[in-house]
Amino acid sequence: MKIIGVIASPRKEGNTAWTVNKILEGAKEQGAETQSWYFSDLDIQPCRGCLCCHDGSDRGCSINDDMQELYGAIEQADALVLGSPVYMGQMSGQAKIFTDRLFAHISPRFSPHYKEKVAKQKLILVFTQGNPDPGMFQVYFDYTKKMFQMLEFDVNEVVVVAGMRNEPAHERKDLNTVMKNIGSSLVSERTG
Repeated sequence: MKIIGVIASPRKEGNTAWTVNKILEGAKEQGAETQSWYFSDLDIQPCRGCLCCHDGSDRGCSINDDMQELYGAIEQADALVLGSPVYMGQMSGQAKIFTDRLFAHISPRFSPHYKEKVAKQKLILVFTQGNPDPGMFQVYFDYTKKMFQMLEFDVNEVVVVAGMRNEPAHERKDLNTVMKNIGSSLVSERTG
C-alpha cells in the first residue's frame, strides 16, 4: 500500500507536519510505503482557470511546476493524508491551492468533463488549530469532507487537533499514539 502525505503548511516543522508524519509513521509500521510532500519545498502555482486540462487532449495541467510530480504520486497512491493548519476558520492558502489544482487531475461525476477515471483514493484530512475547541469550525470541516467526497475521494476520517496555542503537537504525549493509530488503521482496513 502506498500512502502520501501532503503538508499544506508554510511551516515545514510545525504542528501540521508533525501530525501528518506521525500518521504516516503508523502506516509505515504496518508495512505501507509512505512519502511526505512539504508545500514549503514545492513550487506550486494557483490554478489559472484556463481549462487546458479538460480540452480533450489529455495533456493535463498547462502549468509546469512541482504539481506535475505530485500528480504522478497521487495517481500511484492508495491513500492520501492532507494536512492543513486552520487559518481564518478554514484550510490554509497552500491547501486551497493544492485542492484547486486537483481540478486538472480529477473529473468527478458531477463535472461536465466527467471521465471514468476518478480519484477513489482513501483520504484522511488533518486540521491543526490554535483554538482549544475542536468543534469551533465544524461546519467548515464538514463542508470540506463533503467537497472531497464529491471529488470521489473515500474520506476515511477528518482529524482535528486543537489547542496548538497552549501546547505544540510534539509535546502532547497522547497525540503520538493517536496519530500513529490512525495511520495503522488505514493500512489494516485495506489489508483486512
